[in-house]
Amino acid sequence: MNSSASVAAHERLRLFLGFRLPAGAVRALVRWQRTELGAPEGARVVPEENLHVTIAFLGSRPAEELESIAGALREAATGAERPVLTPSRYRETRSVGMLVFDDEEGRATRIAEDLHGRLERLGVYEPERRAWLPHLTVVRFRERPRLRPPIPELGPVMLSDAAVYMSRLRPTGAQYDVMESVPLGGG
Repeated sequence: MNSSASVAAHERLRLFLGFRLPAGAVRALVRWQRTELGAPEGARVVPEENLHVTIAFLGSRPAEELESIAGALREAATGAERPVLTPSRYRETRSVGMLVFDDEEGRATRIAEDLHGRLERLGVYEPERRAWLPHLTVVRFRERPRLRPPIPELGPVMLSDAAVYMSRLRPTGAQYDVMESVPLGGG
């Protein structure tokens, strides 16, 4: 377990869980954001420290639930094969631009679905109706810039850990703190 943030027991926390990216992949993505996305008008490029692949967004939760949520992540990660993701396309929704990944052998999806079930049984998460999509948000906006960047040449990215994050909303954008990280691949 690796915990880098602490909170008081009576607080409410804005929580989500996600796969962390290796440092080399993050550096390559930041270069790609700079060269291919630039600074679209009315858009905010996701900063380096916030790049992750979301597994589940839980929203505002009582702080006392943090340990059981982290426990669910530990259980879902135990014995799971390390996911390998490869960027396949860029996609825009009404408020974000994202890289969508191919999930080698469905490893990330299996971890996500297992975790979703555990979180649902804890009563802290309601799974979405649509299937989980491995993706990385790279830019946020109020109006679609309709970008068409080339896919970054990352190659396959092997993920080594997943984390419980706390999100703090700031005027300059969200600040994400890792509450606990868990190794993947039986470690």
